[in-house]
Amino acid sequence: MRISRRSRLFDGTTFDRLGVRRPCNVSLNDGNEPMTIELAKTPLDAWHRAHGGKMVPFAGYDMPVQYESIVSEHHACRNAAALFDVSHMGRLRFDGDGSEQFLDHVLTRKVADLPVGGVRYGLICRKDGGILDDVLVSHVETPSQKRFHLMVVNASNREKIIQWLTPILDNFPTVTMSDRTELTAMIAVQGPAAMEACKRLFSFDPTRLKYYRAVVTDQFAKPVIVSRTGYTGEDGLELIVRAEEANRIWENLLLAGRNDGFIAAGLGARDTLRLEAGMPLYGHELNESIDPLSAGLGFACTLKDRSFLGSEALEEIAESGPSTLRLGLRPEGKRPAREGCPVLDGGGRKIGEVTSGGPSPTLGYPIAMAYVDRANADDSEFKIDIRGKLVDAKPTKLPFYKRPKS
Repeated sequence: MRISRRSRLFDGTTFDRLGVRRPCNVSLNDGNEPMTIELAKTPLDAWHRAHGGKMVPFAGYDMPVQYESIVSEHHACRNAAALFDVSHMGRLRFDGDGSEQFLDHVLTRKVADLPVGGVRYGLICRKDGGILDDVLVSHVETPSQKRFHLMVVNASNREKIIQWLTPILDNFPTVTMSDRTELTAMIAVQGPAAMEACKRLFSFDPTRLKYYRAVVTDQFAKPVIVSRTGYTGEDGLELIVRAEEANRIWENLLLAGRNDGFIAAGLGARDTLRLEAGMPLYGHELNESIDPLSAGLGFACTLKDRSFLGSEALEEIAESGPSTLRLGLRPEGKRPAREGCPVLDGGGRKIGEVTSGGPSPTLGYPIAMAYVDRANADDSEFKIDIRGKLVDAKPTKLPFYKRPKS
């Protein structure tokens, strides 16, 4: 088994490993001298800085958290379209005979029957069912009919997943995994105006692309992987491009949507959008001590007639039922519940904890996701301890927000 860091992105052209590092002073807050750590830059880093992006450390990268304001960027995505630099997400490519069987072995979702152009959401679990990461896997084909699988992983889990998969690949000697993260950039354009505006950019009509489908196409003769996926609750596309083409394509997207209200958006709006859409975030709703069934992700676990890493544990959990469940809560008043706030039953007994929460710009009131004991999951009333004050909260079906049907 070989892990390649110098390899072909799409087809026919070889690229060196990219990724510029720069020092960043970080205070230890313990009276010691500041230490220097290195944060990675995405290929769009200079654009963010030139256009007022407020940069913050995130998952080892310098990333824009906002430009003008989180709320305005959130509303732009809901009402027009917003562009997100998501190049910090890991991108792993799998080539060779047997890659379907390998991915089928390590993912909760069936991959062996994934057609060319298909995209599936799944999870990588430990043998005990704990979630190592949630991922998207695409099966794509280049214009020269070269087929491969591409896995998008969370930025903070990239190295962990590579280390997890590497020894397993020894049992699949014809399969090669290559890390494309620093060779490429990833851009999300999301919102009700996204699809029509993007029709002007590609050699095919993206509105004809079905949900959770992907295609290798071109943007002014440069290759790009386009998938109809996203993490905002809105329709839209995610693009994977060569790193050196990122700025040109980013600018072209903004130009194509200049009359439709397209704007750049940062991580802050991406988080409020995904919270409204009830989408779990690794490190909050997902971690190694949580299983997919507790997280409400049973749809992403193909258990029947399959054996994969963690399948035995998940079958046992499915049979007995998970001990905790993820649900939505609407706290009364305007005070938002934040991660870590205790959730109590009507008698004041702690039965869970908030994992994500905050004001909803779209709905105009606070929302939160939490894990609670299964025995209390059907309760009609809860209380949340928000900095020492008990606030009544009502359970709400997820997602909190659904985009209008077109």
